[in-house]
Amino acid sequence: MASSSSYKLRCSIPGHEMDVRGLASAVFPEGAFVSVSRDRTGRVWVPNSSPDNGFTEMHSISGHTNFVSCVCVIAPSETYPRGLIASGGNDNNICVFTLDQAQPVFTLTGHKNTVCTLSSGKFGTLLSGSWDTTAKVWLNEKCMMTLQGHTAAVWAVVILPEQGLMLSGSADKTIKLWKAGRCEKTYTGHEDCVRGLAVISDTEFFSCSNDASIRRWLVTGECVQVYYSHTNYIYSISVFPNCQDFVTTGEDRTVRIWRQGECSQTIRLPAQSVWCCCILPNGDIAIGASDGIIRVFTEVVDRIASAEDLQAFEDELSKTIIDPKTGDLGDIKIEDLSGREHLEEPGNRDGQTRLIKEGDKVEAYQWSVSDARWMKIGDVVGGSNATSKSVMYEGKEYDFVFTIDVNEGGPSMKLPYNVAEDPWLTAHNFLQKNDLSSSFLDQVANFIIENTKGQVVGPNPPAGGDPFTGGARYIPGASDERSAFGADPFTGSGRYIPGSGPSPIASSGVADPFTGGSAYSSAALRQASTNIYFPKTDGVTFEQANSAQIIAKIKELNGSAPQEYKLSQEALESLVRLLGSISEPNSSEAPPTIQEINLLWKASHWPEDIVFPVLDIMRLAVRHPTVNETLCGEAEGVQLCNHLLSLMSPEGRPANQMLALRTLCNCFMGRQGRALLLAQREAVLSRAADLAGICNKNIHIALATLVLNYASCLHSQPDLEAKAQCLSVASRALETVQDKEAVFRLLVALGTIVSSDQSARELARSLGVNSQISKYSSVSDPSKVAECCKLVLKEMQ
Repeated sequence: MASSSSYKLRCSIPGHEMDVRGLASAVFPEGAFVSVSRDRTGRVWVPNSSPDNGFTEMHSISGHTNFVSCVCVIAPSETYPRGLIASGGNDNNICVFTLDQAQPVFTLTGHKNTVCTLSSGKFGTLLSGSWDTTAKVWLNEKCMMTLQGHTAAVWAVVILPEQGLMLSGSADKTIKLWKAGRCEKTYTGHEDCVRGLAVISDTEFFSCSNDASIRRWLVTGECVQVYYSHTNYIYSISVFPNCQDFVTTGEDRTVRIWRQGECSQTIRLPAQSVWCCCILPNGDIAIGASDGIIRVFTEVVDRIASAEDLQAFEDELSKTIIDPKTGDLGDIKIEDLSGREHLEEPGNRDGQTRLIKEGDKVEAYQWSVSDARWMKIGDVVGGSNATSKSVMYEGKEYDFVFTIDVNEGGPSMKLPYNVAEDPWLTAHNFLQKNDLSSSFLDQVANFIIENTKGQVVGPNPPAGGDPFTGGARYIPGASDERSAFGADPFTGSGRYIPGSGPSPIASSGVADPFTGGSAYSSAALRQASTNIYFPKTDGVTFEQANSAQIIAKIKELNGSAPQEYKLSQEALESLVRLLGSISEPNSSEAPPTIQEINLLWKASHWPEDIVFPVLDIMRLAVRHPTVNETLCGEAEGVQLCNHLLSLMSPEGRPANQMLALRTLCNCFMGRQGRALLLAQREAVLSRAADLAGICNKNIHIALATLVLNYASCLHSQPDLEAKAQCLSVASRALETVQDKEAVFRLLVALGTIVSSDQSARELARSLGVNSQISKYSSVSDPSKVAECCKLVLKEMQ
């Protein structure tokens, strides 16, 4: 077959709902490969015979209870003649599958944190690496040995051809060579986390790192070459069969092809994080990215996509919004840029980027050696001196106008969006306008979030209020003096929304951002020399409520409740009195009676589909000293804790999960509540961590607040084990949480844990927290995220 001079798109496979985190070439069928994703599934893809040279899903596998992080294929054996698929996940487990069963044939347990890397060797040997700082060797469904020595998460492992030799790469910046379970050698040179390893031969291997470099090593210990071209973290590396050339992917949106020690081709993708790659037996390259799409590239002319598909890919790339802070474009001064005439000059190398001024916009182009032309790779926004202008659509100006293709072959639809708007409300309006199913709501909203990440090109949201409770933040169902603001955008203003209510009104000025007494101004805060964010030593609670709506909902649900759960009119009146007495915990109202508290406890055991308004009262009630003392006492407290944990089951209802988390957060207001939660810490945080994988920002904010409240209690205590669990849960949550308010609270929790505690700082560094959170240092809205992030990074130096 004829070969082109460079790789071009063969096909795009939109098979996953979330980031594709791992790829591996399968032994059977011929030409097949396996993908795994944050959507908790794995899929086996086989080449089809259609004219588009695409792939068909042959098999889907599931078994993990959280995101799937990595995958490898175990070679065929007598027992499994087609080989096995092993996947590792955020549930700390390794699931092993055959190619014809959806559920695992066995599960390997033993790691204490996320399994993020796998490698298979001879005789069915499997090597795993984990955030728990260890690597484990598995054989015949048993852990044969644990490799201990790294002081941080093990991000990469590989088994060398020489029997008994294994490599591990870690967030501690080192690579270790293991033989028979003992560390024989430690390789140093990388300046940040080691993210990938690839075997060249018996005597050589490659490594890639967050320091944006690739290193070639001799097994004997010498680094013989360092390669540079990437401009951000490098996540994966794969070696071609000639054992010299290789492929890398990274956070700079690119796939890079390396030949004879030089980067010969740069392929840019319309996705921020290009997580993984694998080289197929025919030389094609499969790529997985944060947009959930697998793309296969080929240099064989007969397999290259049609001209229409190539143009569609280029068009998609040209619409990408590029933030200079996350790419390789540097600081932009629009007045210094040349116009379109600058594109008449050819580039110097493949992948070279060039910025031009097109009216009031900045456009980015990349030089393609094979096509001998400049290809548009996106519009640049957010440069320090760039002037971002709006896009006109239907006579109005918008920050973005996306093209959405819902039905294959049908007409595309335009989705206008301003970054100051709520993405879910925009998505809802878009679906209504185009008569589309509401089942697309999360998909469209997450598309908006993903494609406007880090952008602040529209009007700034109004200042005001506590950065935790958000005096100026939009809260569904909350009351607000502005017309048409604060109502539930999907079901109308009259509907009861759990946990919602009037927001405090912030006055002008600059004050403590945690108490919400006045407006928050980042400019003023930057002038202050003190750190206003952490350590935070008092708890954060959920105060908002609309008592009338809560009671109305309870009465409505009580009417249709099973007979054995129905409340009498007298009992309903008791709940009304209870709610009145707890609405202001320190008011002069008579305290709740023991009968009222017992009634609340009984009602909290309503069926799960109707219990949520009772939980909302419980959430408010535990703030009151009398209720806190009664429900959180020694005997009753364990029952309360177990009941709330049962409602927080990952299979449970999101409203109950959120309100149970908020109730636990509010328990910290009382002495008995704090003592109870510290005693039950391991069970509470373990169950709470399982909810990080649920795509619900209110749950994420409540989870982050719970971690923060634990951090506040533990700040002055020398309990390293407890702090280690807080750090682990925070780190795990940051892998999945996207809501900036939740991220902010997790950052404050991290800062509180490591503040003034050297052991905790070292532990955080060992988990790779520095590199994990560094991306938030460039978040411009809200500015408190970046400011807090920089202070945490400074604390951990």
